[in-house]
Order: sequence, then structure tokens, then C-alpha cells
Amino acid sequence: MNQKELSTTGLRVPELALGTWHYRGGVEPLRVGIELGASFVDTAESYGTEEVVGQAIHGIRDKVFLATKVSPRHFRRPDLIRAAEQSLKRLANDYIDLYQLHWPNYSVPIGETMAAMEELVKAGKIRFIGVSNFSAEESERAQRCLSSNRLVSNQVRYSLADRTIEDGLLEYCEAKKISVLAFSPLETGLENLRNFDADDVLGTIAVGTGKTMAQVALNWCLCRGPVIAIFKADSVEHVRENCGASGWRLRPDHLEALNRVSFRRRGPVERFARRLARRTLQRFGRNV
Repeated sequence: MNQKELSTTGLRVPELALGTWHYRGGVEPLRVGIELGASFVDTAESYGTEEVVGQAIHGIRDKVFLATKVSPRHFRRPDLIRAAEQSLKRLANDYIDLYQLHWPNYSVPIGETMAAMEELVKAGKIRFIGVSNFSAEESERAQRCLSSNRLVSNQVRYSLADRTIEDGLLEYCEAKKISVLAFSPLETGLENLRNFDADDVLGTIAVGTGKTMAQVALNWCLCRGPVIAIFKADSVEHVRENCGASGWRLRPDHLEALNRVSFRRRGPVERFARRLARRTLQRFGRNV
């Protein structure tokens, strides 16, 4: 499987990662994915899957890049330290490779949160610091609060059907050498991708390349330099299929055809409304 450098760390990781949001597949699909080279495994304390990830990587920890996330309600310094310890227990490990802030928390000073993250780095509990669902401005504020570390990643929604991050955030991450971890690269199913593709461009390219539509959609994400795609697959069959999205690249004419399809972007008004709603809920004690 192809690899990409994680930010400017010098560490190369698989360009496809195993995701575990709403994951119900048990240990075997994760093990197979790791064996096929997708040894970057992503989870979160809110997913309820840290235990199965811990079981899947037992005995092969040295072969795995392990990532998890802390929920916004735990962004206060003592809560964050405690949350990291609890994640380590569930994962049955003594360190996390990449610890990510799952969403911004507008009710907790970002300086307090980032100081706690650096404390975890110094203690050897985590290796790298990342964020998730952060805008360019929020990422910049978080970086300014770090004294001796840098943000290495931002995990955000990105797929053929949702290209919102192309309106500034992807360019920012490229300029700042922040790896983009694309979640839901297949949306919640290929049918959702095809709903935007009236002319079946995806299917036509799949036939022409001898790949599946899922492989084409994943490879489209990987063609962007800093993007690592995180897919979720509950079966060994789908894990094998999705891992086949690496090791090759779509041609420029394929990319041009896919980029002409009228897929979705959230506009600035919708993005503002979503963040305002989250900020309001957090203000009233709902640290979502």
C-alpha cells in the first residue's frame, strides 16, 4: 500500500486508514486490513470501539499507527488528561500515536486544551497532536497555543459528494503541511455518491480502469497530496476491496471528468449556522 508523510514529521503512514465510527465488524476485518497494509487505525472515545481496536492490534502494536479522539466535553485540562488515560485503558496500550480534538469546544479556552495535549506528549502518552472538524481559523488558533509541538492533522469530511473543504480549508492545510484525514470518503454508501452522478461518470471510469466504484471514489481522494482517506468496512470482503484503492492513480482525464460532476459543497451560510448551533449548545452546557 502507498504511504504518505504525516505532516512534516518524517513518519510515513498508509494513505488508507481503517475507520471505526458505527463499526460492527469485530476483530477480523481490522486484522485483515492491517495485514493488507492499512495499518493506520482510527477510533474515538465517543465511538464505543476503542476496545475492539485494542483487541485487533494486540500483539502487533509495533505495526500499527493508532489514532483516537477526545470529546469536546473533556477539553478542560483535568478532564482531558483523564480521558486520555481512559482511552489508553480501553485500547489496552500505553501510548497513542495521534490524539485528536474531536470538535471545537467554544466554551473552553483553546490554550488550556492545547497545554494539556502538550503535557500528554511530554509524558509519553501521545506522540502527535491533531484536530478534527476544525476550520482554518480554528486550526490556526490551536497551533498558536502550542509551544513546542505542531498540529499534524485535521480530520474532516471529504468525498466526491462533499467537497466543502475545497473552499479554503484544503488549501490552508496544504500550505501549512497539515495532513488531511478524510472521513466518510464513500459517504454512508455508494448510493449516496451515485445520487449526485446522473451521468454515471463514476461507473464509467470504474469499468474503464477495471476497478470498482468504491476504489475509484477512494482513489480520487488520494490524488490530493495531503489527503489520507479513512474508510469503514464491517466485512473482510469490503476491507479487501477498499484496500485495492491504493497502489495506483486515476489519470488526469479521469480526475477532470469527476471534477465536472455537480457534487455538493456546504456554503458559508450553512457552515456558519452549523458552528453557531454548536456554540449555542455548548454555552448551555451541552459540550457536543
